[in-house]
Amino acid sequence: MRAAKAKNKITSNDETPSVRASISFPHELYETLEEIARQKKVSLAWVVRDATTQYIADKWPLFKGRV
Repeated sequence: MRAAKAKNKITSNDETPSVRASISFPHELYETLEEIARQKKVSLAWVVRDATTQYIADKWPLFKGRV
């Protein structure tokens, strides 16, 4: 298995470094995410970041301030 290099970069929205990740989704889930992005007029990446932020806030409230 090849290890991916993580590159930190400063996002345009804030000063928090971000890391690029490659994630595989089942086809139907990916299509649903694309549809949500189209309806909200945002990127698919934004939808995934928003969903993961909400998930962490719901499941681990003590980490809420970190995301």
